[in-house]
Amino acid sequence: MRALDVGGARWRKSSCSTDNANCIEVAITAGTVAVRDSKNPTDMLAVPMPAWNAFTAAVRTGEIG
Repeated sequence: MRALDVGGARWRKSSCSTDNANCIEVAITAGTVAVRDSKNPTDMLAVPMPAWNAFTAAVRTGEIG
């Protein structure tokens, strides 16, 4: 398995995150979306862009709640 290069990536925090450090952050890099917990930024999940787009569309329509 190859490492995901997120050097220089712009991480964005979820607007649903609270002030008590329960934060999910995402960064888009080379056709992949990286997702991490702000409390543990070295561990991340890499999701291919088409899968991410399908996931976020399902959340917006209420298919995934």
